Formats: sequence, structure tokens, C-alpha cells
Amino acid sequence: MVTTKILNLAPYIEHTLLKPETTSHQIENLCAEAIKYSFKGVCVNSSYVSLAASKLKGTPVLLVSVVGFPLGACLSEAKAFEAQLAANNGAQEIDMVINIGAAKEKKWNFLEQDINVVVKSVEIPVKVILETGFLDAEEIKKVCQAAESAGALFVKTCTGFSPGSATVDHVKLMRSTVSKHIGIKASGGIKTVEQAIALIEAGASRLGTSSGVQLVTNQNVPIHSY
Repeated sequence: MVTTKILNLAPYIEHTLLKPETTSHQIENLCAEAIKYSFKGVCVNSSYVSLAASKLKGTPVLLVSVVGFPLGACLSEAKAFEAQLAANNGAQEIDMVINIGAAKEKKWNFLEQDINVVVKSVEIPVKVILETGFLDAEEIKKVCQAAESAGALFVKTCTGFSPGSATVDHVKLMRSTVSKHIGIKASGGIKTVEQAIALIEAGASRLGTSSGVQLVTNQNVPIHSY
């Protein structure tokens, strides 16, 4: 027997704007849209945290800042300092990019330390961006394990600035690797309701996307269960 239900996507969405040409006006609009549509959060570059914080003050919308973005190749201490500044300016969560080269060289201890330096620098949740398009399945598992061991509370698929995008298979692999209390953020190329639903059903607890308004204004799509 086929039944249907309607999924409200808004509580999953981190409304995202990270392009280098982003303007203050666009950040203000991003925050206004997040409030209007009751998104889970907004995700911005650290230079816009203060502005976003002023626009989101008194609302339940979370303010997320990326650090070491988008390459992840800067010093761990630089990522930590950026995270501290973002937190001081109002960020409530941090999305950090791993040192991808270290993952490719299988330097798991270094990678765990890279993450832990950031985790210890702030008192807010840290998400770890894997950049899954560069990693094979075993590397994804190892990075997820390093992130959890380092104290991160989320693992995240992609920056959206490199090859690859969020996939159901990668989210399933990440979900099966980390403990139940670790969140999964799917990010990169999420543009349709069908994609969003598939990623949530695979185990994603957050969706990072610049197409949030498009998704929620077309959200009344039935999910089929058998």
C-alpha cells in the first residue's frame, strides 16, 4: 500500500551565501529570507558574521560561520583564530574545512589535531567539511572518525567550491560511520526538493544550500512510503 506525507524542509536548511562577490545587501536579504521562511540557520563567511548577527538578533535562526574556507589548507591555528573571532562576533556554529592534502596522505593523527585545535578554540558546535569529491570511501570514513575523536559535533560533505556535490551514498556512508549523536550536514549542489528529501532520508540532519527559498516554496511534494 502506498501512503504519502509532506516533509517541511525549512527546519533542515542552512540558508547559505559564500560567494566571494557577496555584498552586505545580499547578506541582509539572506537573513530576512531565513527569518521569513523559518530556516534552521544562515551560513556566511566570517567577515559577515557581525552584520548577520545584527539582523538575526532575537530570532531562532542560527548563525553559522565557515572558517579556513574553501581550501582548508591554512594553518590549524589560523582556522582556530578565525573561529574565535567569528564566535566573538556572534557565530553560533562553526563549519571548518579539513586539510584535504593531509587526508589524501592518510595523516590521520595530524588531521585529528587540525580539527581539535578548532574545536578547543570555541565553546560552540563545530562542523567538519570533508570535501567528499576529493576522497574515496575509506578516506571519508577515516575523516569522519577523526572528526568525532577530535570533538566535532557534525560532519559535512562539501564546500560547493570544489568537484563533487552532496550524494546519497556519501551521506549514508558518513551516517554509518559516526555515532548517533553526531550530525550530518549535506551541502553542495542541493537544488531540488527530490534531492533534499533523498539526502534527509539517507541520514542528513542539516542541508546547506543557496536554493533554500526555491526548496521551501516547492516543498509540498509527497514522500512515498511502501
